[in-house]
Amino acid sequence: MLNKVSRCCFCTAVARPWLFVGLGNPGEKYKGTRHNVGFEMIDAFAESQGILMNTVHCKAIFGEGFIDEAPLLLAKPQTYMNLSGESTGPLAAYFKLPLNRVIVIHDDMDLPCGVLRLQHKGGHGSHNGLKSVIYHFRGNREFARLRIGIGRPPGQMDPKAFLLQKFNATARERIDTAIPEGVAALKYILSKGLTECARHFNQEQKYKHLRLQTCQQT
Repeated sequence: MLNKVSRCCFCTAVARPWLFVGLGNPGEKYKGTRHNVGFEMIDAFAESQGILMNTVHCKAIFGEGFIDEAPLLLAKPQTYMNLSGESTGPLAAYFKLPLNRVIVIHDDMDLPCGVLRLQHKGGHGSHNGLKSVIYHFRGNREFARLRIGIGRPPGQMDPKAFLLQKFNATARERIDTAIPEGVAALKYILSKGLTECARHFNQEQKYKHLRLQTCQQT
């Protein structure tokens, strides 16, 4: 049985905590699907830092800890993707976080599979999870995102069906490479801040994108 979270961990912290929220759908049925890479990133980050995701708070599986001296909150909303804001909004409100301390991690069909991007803010790009988050942030889009590229559906395939499918072997290999890259970037944010991290990280990912394009053309 998962325990309810207490508020005491960060009540007296000097630095405001960061909140990392990975989007996805709960349940074994959706594990390993394209729409759940946000969950995968949170799980990998938590495991790498020894943070237990063993509480339930604001409709999310939740963990909290410190990386060096930086306080950190991790969450995987259990509301299903299209209602992600029902968890994310209350979490930010409960911990009294400004949105510049929130990073939402999600799949993105506008990026090639395995390519990542850090953004300071933006729209929803027709992503229903982001639509819900923005709605529950009262229309405020001033929160960061870590976008995880999953590529476009082939041919005339329904995008909804594509999102709920598992990766093929090649795509899975690219995602398995991307996950630790994302974990390293998130950790870097905690020590150096979002702006500096995004500048270096996005440049590296741009080169990665170009390499993937070159491989596909040869």
